[in-house]
Amino acid sequence: MRLKQAAADRPGAHPGDERLADQPDRALLAAARTDPEAYAELYRRLVDRVLSFAARRASDPGDVADIVAATFLTALESADGYDPRRGEPVAWLLGIAARLVANQRRRRARETFALARMDGRTLLHTDDIERIEARIDAAAQVGQARRAVAGLSAGQREALLLISEDGLTPAEAAQVLGVSGATFRVRLARARRAVRAALDDAAPPTSDSSMIREHTP
Repeated sequence: MRLKQAAADRPGAHPGDERLADQPDRALLAAARTDPEAYAELYRRLVDRVLSFAARRASDPGDVADIVAATFLTALESADGYDPRRGEPVAWLLGIAARLVANQRRRRARETFALARMDGRTLLHTDDIERIEARIDAAAQVGQARRAVAGLSAGQREALLLISEDGLTPAEAAQVLGVSGATFRVRLARARRAVRAALDDAAPPTSDSSMIREHTP
């Protein structure tokens, strides 16, 4: 499946200011509303993380593109609301994406996605669209471990995916889900036990052990 390209340009398409190269993500986010180059650099650094997150939770490339675009638009508009004491910008962005995914599933995000289609798709270059489709194809190639994960409760599944697939720490993942660290660790432990049990019952065992490996904060 191919997506229509809404525009050819995106942030990061041109060489950025070298002064931004060594800036941490937090500094870029703080400057994003008034410095387009800072916003472009932040987008370039984090778009793949948001894209991967969305591609594992939406099956249609158009939906993935909308989620990615709307995430960065929302982040730009609400950058002043970012609290660095609660974690890194990537976790904050994935929290925005998680809410957009939930809203999309409940069919209550039509306005946000319409705005993304009109304005936000300019953030996506042809290469981005190709990566969206590649990520969806990769996510579709599931094994026994994926089927085991699909059998988890929604909360347990998200806990496991945020650690094993999105590469977050438990503290960052708890921030994305809006729960305490203790609550998150309980969900993660239960998810790992459930997946191990499912894989133990499977024959032959063809698990993807990276889904259930222990995470070192």
